[in-house]
Amino acid sequence: MSRVLVLGGSRSGKSAHAESLVADRDDVVYLAASAPVPGDAEWAARIDAHRARRPASWTTLETTAPSDLLRGGTVLVDSITTWIAALMDETGVWRDEPDAAERLAGRCDALVNAWAMTPAHVVAVSDEVGLGVVPETRSGRLFRDTLGAVNQRLAGTADEVWFVVAGLPQRLR
Repeated sequence: MSRVLVLGGSRSGKSAHAESLVADRDDVVYLAASAPVPGDAEWAARIDAHRARRPASWTTLETTAPSDLLRGGTVLVDSITTWIAALMDETGVWRDEPDAAERLAGRCDALVNAWAMTPAHVVAVSDEVGLGVVPETRSGRLFRDTLGAVNQRLAGTADEVWFVVAGLPQRLR
């Protein structure tokens, strides 16, 4: 059992690096936290590019259920970024629903707790959003702050942490 967090900016090569860390394993379950969006050809092309890199022996599961981290074997999560975006949608944060912030906090706690307790070898990919500009909108800042806090919590219990810049992985821990 080990937990590896791979951070980086958009198009930094973080997903390819994460995939290389489990490339020698046949029992990989790929947890995809984002499904195709009808009518969004650009997003579909990104998903297709990720799928094309995966070996046929890997199993893909589209999910945002923290319990899926509690399986054995090898798990690759791509990505925590899209997972958090989905949780914000599922909990009503984007729509400012009553108690949405508390529901989001609970779902983030469940994700971090599953990460800490997993018996699997898990490699998770996440965007490092704290290096960019301050988002102009309240929702953008909330997303950045939530993802940043979750990344810190995951890194705090990770066995390894990588930061990928321009395709160059740097081991932080």
